[in-house]
Amino acid sequence: MEKEKIFAVLLFASFVMSGCATLGESTPQGKREQVLAMKSEALSDLYKVKPQARAMIAEAPGYAAFSNANVNLIFASFSGGYGVVVNNKTGKNTYMKMGELGIGLGLGVKDFRAVFVFHDAKTMNRFVESGWQFGGHADAAAKASDKGAAAGGEALIDNITIYQLTKSGLALQATVKGTKYWKDEKLNY
Repeated sequence: MEKEKIFAVLLFASFVMSGCATLGESTPQGKREQVLAMKSEALSDLYKVKPQARAMIAEAPGYAAFSNANVNLIFASFSGGYGVVVNNKTGKNTYMKMGELGIGLGLGVKDFRAVFVFHDAKTMNRFVESGWQFGGHADAAAKASDKGAAAGGEALIDNITIYQLTKSGLALQATVKGTKYWKDEKLNY
């Protein structure tokens, strides 16, 4: 009986959290504005915990911010989200989507933001055009609004510094995940 309760709570939470990583606006312009607002909030949150990231982002060829809701049910993990890549040289925004599928042990639901800092233009362009990432992941998060704690951290992978900021959720997981990032054809001109 206890397993059924846990499953029901996680299923309900996954429906609630799925709204965190989807764009509610119906027009392309409204969706672009929502993505840019998320980007501004993610950068503001990042600068509070990692003030040195501001200079790194300003000096980089570009950066990206993504919003993602993740659900992990025992042996499977899945998530979806959206974001934007900003080219600091041209000022161009490339709106993107993301999807993630993983296997491993874990249980929980969380809403998080990721900020990617591209250290060279070639890496940024490859990310925009190909957008594939594969990797392992382990974390623990227990957070609601401003209460709780989250370990996500910072990583340097393939000339990209990645910061993860947990917005809310409860999760304990160690998974191997495949993540796909791709251009959102409806939001790019």
